[in-house]
Amino acid sequence: MSTMLEIENAGGVCLITLNRPDALNAFNQELWVATADALTTAAEDDTIRCAVLTGKGRAFTAGQDLSELNNPSTLEGLEPGYEIFIAVAEVFPKPLIAAVNGLGVGIGMTLLMHCDMVYMSTEARLKVPFISLGVTTEAAASFLMPQIMGWQRASEILYTEPWLSAEEAVECGIALKAVPPEELMETAMAMARHIGGLPIGPLMTTKKLLTAARIDAVQAARKRETAEFAPLVAAMTD
Repeated sequence: MSTMLEIENAGGVCLITLNRPDALNAFNQELWVATADALTTAAEDDTIRCAVLTGKGRAFTAGQDLSELNNPSTLEGLEPGYEIFIAVAEVFPKPLIAAVNGLGVGIGMTLLMHCDMVYMSTEARLKVPFISLGVTTEAAASFLMPQIMGWQRASEILYTEPWLSAEEAVECGIALKAVPPEELMETAMAMARHIGGLPIGPLMTTKKLLTAARIDAVQAARKRETAEFAPLVAAMTD
């Protein structure tokens, strides 16, 4: 198991903690794959009813590790970790809760739209600096952001790239609740433990029905984004 990830299973709940605090929990190839593997294992384990994703230190995740993005030769011959991870996350068959402990950048915000419930520390902030970094949306954000928050608010956030407070994230529909940092994990875990006591068959059936209407659109949006993302990254490294 990767040291970049901490996994605890108890009471029907799988708690997954991103553990690269010195790198603000930025995703490199190892962390992408490890997190995908953790979600896959949780999905296949009938004793697990719910997964909780959080970060260690002052960040939830700062997004993609740009040192790898800017040096693609280090990943030559490997399937991109992002593609492995997001393909698992978007079809995770059980409730997925995010406990956003600190800043979330890029995938640190777009991943939240694949979660069933999001709790944020009042000290946490979110940002999607895609355009200013020379790239574009990922994780089906081009579809999910307008769906969740409306076209104009999504356009404003993508084009102007503001920092969003926890309270603004709740207003936008990205998060369910903003709570003081010292209450974050207990709030998220209390909900997870409640779900962890539910019968697995009806729980998974309900998740399947909730996501059925949007999964094709999510996957189609992600494929469109990936097709546009690759040439933009290539232009950055030329």
